[in-house]
This record gives sequence, C-alpha cells and structure tokens, in this order.
Amino acid sequence: MEIMTLEVTVPKDLYAALGFSRARAAEQLKEFSVLGLYQERRISAGKAAEMLNMHKAEFIRLLARAGVPYFDYTGEELANEFLVVDHMERRRD
Repeated sequence: MEIMTLEVTVPKDLYAALGFSRARAAEQLKEFSVLGLYQERRISAGKAAEMLNMHKAEFIRLLARAGVPYFDYTGEELANEFLVVDHMERRRD
C-alpha cells in the first residue's frame, strides 16, 4: 500500500486530548479517520484493517472498543437474513 505523509494543524486542546505525543496523536487520528470511513460504509472491514496495518480480527476488536457495530443491519435486512435461515432450515428437514 502506498503511504503519504500529511501535515495537519490541530487545536492544542485536541493535541492534549490525544495524549501530548506526536506519534500517539497521529495514530489516533488515523484510527478515527478509518473508523469514520468504515461507519460511512466507504471502506470494508478488510480494507480498514489493511489501512491500520492489522488483521481483520484486530480491527473487529477495535470496533468493539470504539462501540462501533461490526454487523449493522437495518430492520429489513435483518428480517431478510432470518427468512433465509428459516428457508435453509426447512430445506434441511
């Protein structure tokens, strides 16, 4: 994956909230950005994990720590999933 370096200006309060460490602040900003893209469904979990240089399972744990759902179905999508499972169960019997 190609890497770019960006210079970002942030308020001092944000820097303080991120822990007064350039390395930690940069890492947290990267995580927040990737989580945001994932939540907006602009990238997949696999792509997000790749961008953060971690395994997909680690990314799923990061989602849990951040309170971001891995499965984010609408009511209709979830109902359809249950219908598929019900149909499969009936075919098996």
